[in-house]
Amino acid sequence: MSTEENKAIVSRFFEEGPSKGNISAAGDLLSPDFAMHVPLPASPGVEGINEVITACRAAFEHLNVTVEDMIAEGNTVAARFTARGVHKGNFMDLPATGKPITMTGIEIFRIKDGKIVELWGEVNLLGLMQQLGIAP
Repeated sequence: MSTEENKAIVSRFFEEGPSKGNISAAGDLLSPDFAMHVPLPASPGVEGINEVITACRAAFEHLNVTVEDMIAEGNTVAARFTARGVHKGNFMDLPATGKPITMTGIEIFRIKDGKIVELWGEVNLLGLMQQLGIAP
């Protein structure tokens, strides 16, 4: 697949998953042997990414993720994103604060045969905790 096709797969991942909560899109976008490496507690594989998306959408009302930059080379796509929402539910055992949040992060995807096989993610959890008043 071309780098542009790989970028389109990653764009659709952000649109369908985090922004819309369309868990059923995982079958179209993720390989059955999908592996995720993120700093959040989750089961392995497709089940894990669905747990993360479901938990984030439950915790942050009106969650919307905007891809700010995307770079692709070969079968790898890197995306810098901004997530925005309102903290209306529990997140990592933190009760809802009602505060708006803006969280940034970078995710790197490996694509094989038109499916996402692997995802590495880093998000600014310290910045999020500061916005929620949990950290100074």
